[in-house]
Amino acid sequence: MIASPVSFDALPGWQDDDHGAALTAFVRSCQMPKESRGPLRISRADWRAPCAAAAKVGGGARDFFERWFRPFRIAGGATDRGLITGYFEADLRGARRRSSQFNVPIYRLPGDLVSVDLRRFDATLAGKNIVGRIVDGELRPYYARGDIAAGALSGRNRELLWVDDAIDAFVLHVQGSGRVTMRDGTVVRIGYAGNNGWPYRSIGRALIARGALQRGQASWGEIRRWLDANQDRATALLAQNRRYIFFREITGDGPIGAAGVALTPGRSLAVDPRFMPFGVPVWLDTAWPGNPAKPLRRLMIAQDTGNAIRGVVRGDFFWGFGAKALALAGTMKSRGRYFVLLPEAAAARRVGS
Repeated sequence: MIASPVSFDALPGWQDDDHGAALTAFVRSCQMPKESRGPLRISRADWRAPCAAAAKVGGGARDFFERWFRPFRIAGGATDRGLITGYFEADLRGARRRSSQFNVPIYRLPGDLVSVDLRRFDATLAGKNIVGRIVDGELRPYYARGDIAAGALSGRNRELLWVDDAIDAFVLHVQGSGRVTMRDGTVVRIGYAGNNGWPYRSIGRALIARGALQRGQASWGEIRRWLDANQDRATALLAQNRRYIFFREITGDGPIGAAGVALTPGRSLAVDPRFMPFGVPVWLDTAWPGNPAKPLRRLMIAQDTGNAIRGVVRGDFFWGFGAKALALAGTMKSRGRYFVLLPEAAAARRVGS
């Protein structure tokens, strides 16, 4: 990973953004400042001055960022380009009790799921963990998606809600959060609580591998059309992604990202935390979904991550909730680059090292 200091003038489109919208998202991150010991080291002390100043900004958000941060161009070796995708908050219909209409379970964390932090056993394994269950005194892999769909967790009273569509439930698992509209019209927000430990596998890639879809045409819309037209094969296809997500109910603002704060539509970015610290402002330079000729340049805040978000220059743009967000997220697969804005104290240490 390469982080090269640049001026704000080197950020394409910097003067044209609504910096106030990014400031609102940044203030949320100040509620839970994170310490990073990765390539871009930031301590909690580095956040104190900019967070204190952010709370007092009335206008002049652009001046705030230029005063308290220094931009760095990020590159992964020989290139500063990477993949930028999009995600959204899923929309479902559900109920508290099972019925003929609402018969697809959304599960809480199971009581027998065990998560092992391997750092406790070997310091060189920091950041790695194993998820499983104890069987005859041994830790074994947890049930995969196909096992759970076949009833492996039935009868344990771990159902959080019931929804009416298995494909919508799968979308919820991929996105990690959602809004469930109940029978009486109230909305229940649910978010990520844990997973079964299996790696994520894209069903779009599975469809490409079997020749059902063409490479470059496996948007979510195309995948959904295939599933709707092949319902007799949908369950087997979904099981190709063995990863399974468990949920919890969220009250207040949401959805909640991996950094522990509520996400802001159009301003929150999911990143790979091995390289990009949570809470940092990121100047994104990419293209609008479905329109590579239209620049999308915006100040984002790194507030989330995902199993598929891996790499130095790799981002997932949070579009929010609703049909428009789904359409944008489902077609976003753009090449792009970004510049990280380091707090002044962390930037000074880096330039001086």
